[in-house]
Amino acid sequence: MVNKDVRRLALIVILVAVAVWGLAVQTYDINVFTFNFSRGDDDGPLGLTLGLDLQGGVQLIYEAVEDGVTASQMAGVQEKIERRTNAFGVTEPSIQLLGENRVLIQLPGVEDVEEAKRLIGSTGKLEFKERICADSLCTDFSDQDIGLTGELLARAYAGTHPTTNNPIVNLEFNAEGARLFAESTSRISGTNDRTAIFLDDELIVAPVARQPILGGQAFIEGPDFTFERVRTISIQLEEGRLDTPIAVISEQNVDATLGEESLNRSLVAGIIGFALVVLFMILYYRVPGIMASLALICYIVLVMFIVKLVPVTLTLAGIAGFILSIGVAVDANILISERTKEELRTGRALLGAISTGFSRAWPAILNSNVATMITCAILFWFGSRFGASAVTGFAVTLFIGVATSMFTAVIISQTLLRILAMTPLSRFTGLFTPVPGRRAAVTGPGRRSQAQGGRG
Repeated sequence: MVNKDVRRLALIVILVAVAVWGLAVQTYDINVFTFNFSRGDDDGPLGLTLGLDLQGGVQLIYEAVEDGVTASQMAGVQEKIERRTNAFGVTEPSIQLLGENRVLIQLPGVEDVEEAKRLIGSTGKLEFKERICADSLCTDFSDQDIGLTGELLARAYAGTHPTTNNPIVNLEFNAEGARLFAESTSRISGTNDRTAIFLDDELIVAPVARQPILGGQAFIEGPDFTFERVRTISIQLEEGRLDTPIAVISEQNVDATLGEESLNRSLVAGIIGFALVVLFMILYYRVPGIMASLALICYIVLVMFIVKLVPVTLTLAGIAGFILSIGVAVDANILISERTKEELRTGRALLGAISTGFSRAWPAILNSNVATMITCAILFWFGSRFGASAVTGFAVTLFIGVATSMFTAVIISQTLLRILAMTPLSRFTGLFTPVPGRRAAVTGPGRRSQAQGGRG
């Protein structure tokens, strides 16, 4: 049993040390073969990603002007906005679809709102051009306009080759588009010249034509094509083909100075709340309170590391959820301490009282935390559905905090108390059981205590 507790303690130390390292390093980028993992933000404290209300920026909600837009059209709108905001130089933009015809756009650090709205509100321009190559590798070339644009493209969708089953992008043109495409492919078929496809003057793909394509239907394949890539290309082509006008229905602008002030006040509130909780736990529960406070420190480090690892964009509502989760974590420790105290009152030995107290407190902790996590899931769904980012941020951080609190309360607190119960300090059970008018002593961690009672 001792070896088991020591192994747990070693695991806890390693886990907390990794979390401390993950927070101490502002940003990190891990590359192993084809695996890439990068986290952190140069601007946020401890590398955490800050939301609009803490960093400042713009939040816009757009809605499709026309009725009956399809999921493909909205996916094209999302792809267009993502590419344009990245080109605009926005750090960590957040673009997500809301319902069937809305898109939520969060642009941290953006000050020129009107420029951002002009950028987002414009439509995609899809063009097909002939690329005349001057060498075999087509490093020297010239592009010629052939009058084929996205308006003449009837459909673009991902699929598989009927013979090889390799991923391909299927194209279907209307009558005018089929005529222009047939003329172009007749000129370049069998040569090294290409059909260069541009979206907003950015090259998407430039395939060769093995033969003239006269029926208005074609497909694009490539040796490096994956199902994800052909899906992306088809969405981009659909985006340029479909003119889906969108209009702003909600706009929120947060000044960077106000965001910094909000962050500072949130940190002060968190520190004060944590200090009051620790003071209460130590004064009332004594040694178990000290162990609970240590577990609470580990809890805070782990939660912040998970928030950075996921990553979660931290907002004011998210900080509120985090602070509330501290109370949930303390609540679990209070249940455990009270159960342990009850076992000690019956005369049970300290080590046995700790084990029994934890086992009897666990069902109540599990049930209450699961109920809270279910509520978080519901809040997250509503927040994602209706574009209430504050509700979403609150739900995510509260869920992470509650899930982590179960680990810290049941594993870390129990391990620390069990190891402490194996030290000479266990002889003074009055440090573990704050019962007015009662005192108890044991001769060892494995013997039953002799309780002496009296009034006063």
